[in-house]
Amino acid sequence: MKNSSSTSSFLFKVIVGAISVFLADFLLSGVELSSWPSALLLVAVIILINFTIKPLLVLLTLPLTVLTFGLFLLVINAIVILLAAEITPGFTVDGFWWAMGFALILSAINSLLGISLGSDS
Repeated sequence: MKNSSSTSSFLFKVIVGAISVFLADFLLSGVELSSWPSALLLVAVIILINFTIKPLLVLLTLPLTVLTFGLFLLVINAIVILLAAEITPGFTVDGFWWAMGFALILSAINSLLGISLGSDS
């Protein structure tokens, strides 16, 4: 029974995340998303990266993150978006600053909608 609940929760995160990705894409000219399937795949890739690679990046850059009072986490989020853009067909980002803007807008939209694409489920 719990498995069904976690599956529907994951699907809800992916669908709402796809809506968030399209809103962020609409707001930024340096980010291009081609279709709904690309948006769904992008959200799944971001969730996968947030569960696997991002904790390692956070751990490796912990001294720098502490030194910058947590602001280096913004750089890590931009790196996650750039990595997702390399993996996901139909999603392109024009550069680091567009990735950072996309990550900030995506985070703001997701917090307004009440979902988390990170590893804290």
